[in-house]
Amino acid sequence: MIQIVENKNLKQYNTFGVNAYAKYFAEVNTVDELHQILQDTRFPEKFILGGGSNMLLTKDVDTLVIHINLKGISIDFEDDYCVHLKIMAGENWHQLVLYCLENNYGGIENLSLIPGNTGTAPIQNIGAYGVELKDVFVSCEAMHVERGEMKTFDLDACQFGYRSSLFKTTEKGNYIITSVTLKLTKKDHKINVGYGAIQDELLKMNVEKPTIQDVSKAVIAIRQSKLPDPNELGNSGSFFKNPVIDRPAFEAFISRFPEAPFYKVSESEYKIPAGWLIEQAGFKGKRYGDAGVHAKQALVLVNYGNATGAEILVLSKKIRATIWERFGIEIEAEVNVV
Repeated sequence: MIQIVENKNLKQYNTFGVNAYAKYFAEVNTVDELHQILQDTRFPEKFILGGGSNMLLTKDVDTLVIHINLKGISIDFEDDYCVHLKIMAGENWHQLVLYCLENNYGGIENLSLIPGNTGTAPIQNIGAYGVELKDVFVSCEAMHVERGEMKTFDLDACQFGYRSSLFKTTEKGNYIITSVTLKLTKKDHKINVGYGAIQDELLKMNVEKPTIQDVSKAVIAIRQSKLPDPNELGNSGSFFKNPVIDRPAFEAFISRFPEAPFYKVSESEYKIPAGWLIEQAGFKGKRYGDAGVHAKQALVLVNYGNATGAEILVLSKKIRATIWERFGIEIEAEVNVV
């Protein structure tokens, strides 16, 4: 029996720790329960809530909020070299990484300590330190919100891009991911330490031949040194995407700011670190009431206690406008604004 609660505070369900209320709230623990609540005609509009790690609630939700709490990890396929792991959408992402490390499954160690649940990972193709979800992705199962039908999406069908997918573009809002299947290695792991920060951390740890466990420890140490714990300081990780600009725009930019860091994406595209732009614009460590920019990582907007989602949104718009004015570069929010 699904319990529907009225006027539910969503503070504990969003990592920004913003006070916002759901008019109606239901938690689903099985795929059948999800199907049942989606067909409930009393609530024509429904708001889907996962781990609450990639959204900013700027107002109360005047409809039914469905919290996805599907749990379970199982093996779909296994041989001597790899395992296909099926993970239900409500499983915490970092706990999944730890589970894989305990079982010596390689592939997602660089994605340690990313907040949120597994079901939301494909939506924006989560990535960090040279690895993206698409690198290990096999498929995901999803339920159509209107029709209640289940569909399996393989790697190609998901149309993964930089922090993007089919679920964030053409099919946005149409499907609820119920499970994700990943292909992970059991031996001969591909150790990805291309990022200098990981190499520096491994050097500090006196590790010359890193294991997947060592890589995870290094990533955790780096993230903890830069990023605040949402349990202590409300935040949603990186608030902005790193902008990718074309060659003419890059040449104009780099001639004005030759000291700027950049990454060449292709012959015609360049990625500029949004954190550098925000820091150069003078926002790093700044506080506006209880909304602010983190002192150690300018990409992270924070709630110092009682900031509203609307106040954090105003700050983000101020940052975007300043970056455009000063650098002629448009930066976009990575976080979903509700």
